[in-house]
Amino acid sequence: MGPISRLSLLCLLLLHFPQQIRATLGILRAINDDGSSAKDYCITYNSTWTTLPTTYTNATYHKMKDLSSLWLCNHSDISGTDLKDHAVVVMAGKCSILDKASVAQQGNAAILLIASKEGLPPPSENRSSYQNLTIPIAYMKYGDLMGMEKTLGQNIQVTLYSPSLPLFDYSMLVIFLISVFTVALGGYWSGLSELEDLRPSSSLGEPEGSKKKDENVTFTPLTVILFVIICCVMLLLLYFFYKWLVYVIIGVFCLASAMSMFNCLSALIQHIPYGRCRVSYCNKSAEVRLLFLAAFCIAVSVTWVVFRNEDRWIWILQDILGIAFCLNFIKTLRMPNFKACVILLGLLLLYDVFFVFITPFFTKNGESIMVEVAAGPSGNPEKNGESYVEVPAEYQATYEKLPVVIRVPRLEYSALTLCGIPFSLLGFGDIIVPGLLVAYCRRFDVRTSSSSIYYISCTLAYAVGMFLTFVILIVMKTGQPALLYLVPCTLFTSSIIAWSRKEMKKFWNGGCYEIMEQADNTVSEDIRTNEAQ
Repeated sequence: MGPISRLSLLCLLLLHFPQQIRATLGILRAINDDGSSAKDYCITYNSTWTTLPTTYTNATYHKMKDLSSLWLCNHSDISGTDLKDHAVVVMAGKCSILDKASVAQQGNAAILLIASKEGLPPPSENRSSYQNLTIPIAYMKYGDLMGMEKTLGQNIQVTLYSPSLPLFDYSMLVIFLISVFTVALGGYWSGLSELEDLRPSSSLGEPEGSKKKDENVTFTPLTVILFVIICCVMLLLLYFFYKWLVYVIIGVFCLASAMSMFNCLSALIQHIPYGRCRVSYCNKSAEVRLLFLAAFCIAVSVTWVVFRNEDRWIWILQDILGIAFCLNFIKTLRMPNFKACVILLGLLLLYDVFFVFITPFFTKNGESIMVEVAAGPSGNPEKNGESYVEVPAEYQATYEKLPVVIRVPRLEYSALTLCGIPFSLLGFGDIIVPGLLVAYCRRFDVRTSSSSIYYISCTLAYAVGMFLTFVILIVMKTGQPALLYLVPCTLFTSSIIAWSRKEMKKFWNGGCYEIMEQADNTVSEDIRTNEAQ
C-alpha cells in the first residue's frame, strides 16, 4: 500500500457525515406594489428559531426596506428610520446576525433579511443571550436583492414560506442499496483475496498471493487506537482551517479514487482472456489494456475535479469514484481478529457520538463539529476571518464541499429546486468501517470453511442497521451518526453467530496462525509425497 493510499485513508476514511434533512431552505416571495407581478427567491433560515408557513396562500406581506448599505450593528444605524412592520434587508458581516436581529426587533421590524455575498449559509449561532428574539431571520443572496429591484421596482412587498419536506424520499432507498451493495461486494472481494493467499504454488509451497498480500495493511489494536486519535486531530484541523485543508482533501481524493477505480476494474479485466498484448519499456513490461485503463481512470478523476461543483450531474461521477474507493479499502485493509474489530468499531462509535452530539455544547454557535465540517463554512465572519466590505461581481459563490460522501439528490423535493438540488448524504466511513468487519467475517469463513455463515449474517446485520438509521432519521428529522446503529447490529450479530457455533475463542483471536500452520503442513506433506514418487 503506497504512501498516497495511506494518506488518503487518513484524510478520508473517518469523516462520518450524518445525513442532513434539516428544514433550513425556504422561499422569499416578492410582489410589486400593485400585485401584478411576483417572483420567488431562495432563502436559508433556522427552523429551530423560526417556524414558517408551508405555503404563501393567505400569507401576510410586508413592505421591504433596503438597508444593505448599513451593517445594523447598533441603534445609531437606524436613527430616524421607520422600520415598523417592514421586512428589513441589511448586509452580512461586521457583527453577529443576532445583534442585527436585536436592533431590528427594537425598531419594530417584521422580518430581518441578511444579504450575503458568499452563498446562503444556514443561520447557526448561540441564542442563549438572545432569548427574547422573535423576529424571523433569513439569509438571501445579495445578487437576488439587486435583481429583485430591477425586476419588480422599488416598492416591493415580501413574505416567507417553506414547502414541507416529505418524510420519505427515494434517495434514501438509493443510498441504502449503494451502501449494502458496496459492503457485500467489498467483503466478498476480500474473501477472494484470502483464497488466493491460501492457494499453494509450485515453488516450495509458498502461497501464490504472498506478494499481493504484502501490499495489504493489517490493523493491530495499537494501530487502531493511534489511528482514531489521529483522525480526531484531523477533524479538528478541518474545523478550524477548513478553507485551506478542503483543497488538500480534494487532491487526495482525486488521486486515491483514480487508484481505487484502477484496482477494481483491473481485477475484472484480468479474467478477460483477450487483449493481453504487452509493451516493454526500461526493462519492464505492461499490458496495453491496463495502460488504457489507467488513462481512463485518471481522466474520470480529473473530470470530477474540474466539474465538482456541477450539482446536476457530477454526483453520479462522485458516487462511482466513492464506491470504488470504499471497495478498494475494504479489500485492502485487514483486521487480524475480532478483538481488533471490536476496538475499532467501538472507538469510532464514541468518535461519532462525541463529535455529533457532544461538541455542540462547546462550540460558539451551538453546532456540532461534524456537521460544521460536513456543511462547510458557516458564513460566520468571526470564524472565517473575513470582513464583508465589498460585494464581488459573482454573487452566487459556492463553498467547496468535502468529497467524502455518497450523494444522491432528493427526488421528491422539487418545490425548492430554485435553491439548488438538495442531497441525501452518507459518509464513506459509514461504509468502510462496518465493511472491515464484514470482510473479516468473510475471510474467517474462508479459513474455517464455514459456508459463509459469518459473512451473510454480518451483511444482513449491516442492512438492518442502515434501515434502522433511516427510520430514526425520519422520526427525529435531524442528522444521525449511522455508526450509532451499524456498530451494535454488526458486532452483536457476529458475536451471537460465533457463540452459537462455539467458535468464539477462535473468532476473537483470529485463529489464522493455527489454520495457516495446518495449511503449510499439508502443503509440505504433499511436496514430500511428490518428491518420494
